[in-house]
Amino acid sequence: MNEAYKNLVERRSVRKYNNKKVSHDLVEKIIYAGQCAPSGMNRQIFAFVAVEDEELVKELSKKNAEIMNSSADPFYGAKSLIIVFADTHAPTYLYDGALAMGNLMNAANALGVDSCWIHRAKEVFETEYGKELKDKWGIPESYEGIGHCILGYRNEELKNRAERTSKVVYA
Repeated sequence: MNEAYKNLVERRSVRKYNNKKVSHDLVEKIIYAGQCAPSGMNRQIFAFVAVEDEELVKELSKKNAEIMNSSADPFYGAKSLIIVFADTHAPTYLYDGALAMGNLMNAANALGVDSCWIHRAKEVFETEYGKELKDKWGIPESYEGIGHCILGYRNEELKNRAERTSKVVYA
């Protein structure tokens, strides 16, 4: 089977991570794949923030949990993450950001790193706390949080993949 195709069909979202941290070199490679994602009219309106500081990862997880009124860890113990932002001035920003998230997760899988898309980046970065971080990182106000791509290594064997049930029509 073609390796690229195999990577696409075998990638899984992981929701339980061990304590092994993803190396900075691998994070850089994963981000580069995100930068290579297609975008409407090749605008490339993404911004990526790699969070490798474990205390900041924990704080962002806590803020994410607060958005959904939970005390659980929505980052499932992951030690690193990449936050994707996209410029809302572009009419395709949400789709472009989603494609970047997909590239991040597929690249991580290809490099032996587990990942999962965690939502609520938009909401977290609309808070005063989130706005302060965006300002600190030099992310323009018009950039909206698209998602958190958590990264790490699984702490348990994955269960069987759920059957694919999407409707397919050939016309």
